[in-house]
Amino acid sequence: MLLVVGLVVGLVALASRWTRAPEPVAQPVCRAEVPAPDDGGVLRAEFSPERTANAALVVGMADRRGLPARAATIGIATAIQESGLVNIDYGDRDSLGLFQQRPSQGWGTEEQVQDPVYATGAFYDALVEIDGYTELEITDAAQQVQRSGFPEAYADHEGEGRALASSLYGLSPATLVCELPPLERAGGEQPADAAAADMVSALQTWATEGWQASAVEAGAPAEGEEADPSSAATVVLDAAGAAEPGRTAWALAHSAVALAERHRVVRVEVDGRVWDRGEAEAGWSVVETGEGGAPAAGDGRVRVTTG
Repeated sequence: MLLVVGLVVGLVALASRWTRAPEPVAQPVCRAEVPAPDDGGVLRAEFSPERTANAALVVGMADRRGLPARAATIGIATAIQESGLVNIDYGDRDSLGLFQQRPSQGWGTEEQVQDPVYATGAFYDALVEIDGYTELEITDAAQQVQRSGFPEAYADHEGEGRALASSLYGLSPATLVCELPPLERAGGEQPADAAAADMVSALQTWATEGWQASAVEAGAPAEGEEADPSSAATVVLDAAGAAEPGRTAWALAHSAVALAERHRVVRVEVDGRVWDRGEAEAGWSVVETGEGGAPAAGDGRVRVTTG
């Protein structure tokens, strides 16, 4: 009798395991997919939000300095190889930071090379001193800067570097998305307007000049609800005055998505397209306006909402 009862209990337990729906596992991820100009294929890159935000820094600082997208590709491929796009505090001998720069080799102090803005600037300072660097293979250009013991490894990341550079530089619209878990507001969480202001400050440090940001506006309350300034805020980034307004607008929009996890971004709208945190798997959806459901025309303005 005990054997029968034990067998029944065991079968019930197994049936429970077989029929119980698995718990959803939210794994935040960002993806860039751009056309490959050489063969008509697709170049892809997939990284965590934190690593993608660091890639946005590398690309944005190239843009801010007036460097071509090729410089950003070299910078990203180098950082992927050296640190996996993570600002690490360790490395071979005294190597540190995003580019594994060595204070003993004159790159700066330990504190400086672990500052991603400083480290990226130092990398570009060295890169632009190389004659014809834009025409060199990734391996050759990166190696002349880094003097690595594994020079061929940089080429392994050229596809990822080109995908991220093309999207974050604004050359390939609607090609970078991040799939993130929904926001949860806890006690003491940063208010939405402060998160938006921090995001704008980061973009101003990293991205091209020639654009302006409007004052942060509190999000409109839903019908029947009172306004809550901490629940949503929208900031408008205006790239109309930039030398290349269309490209700059998409560079800012993609960078805002890359910063979404860090700065609680829930929606980015630009050029008649929208990225929505709650519907990220759909990518950049078309915003239909006017007669016939035509997409909104691009005006160089990017609307970013934080929560």
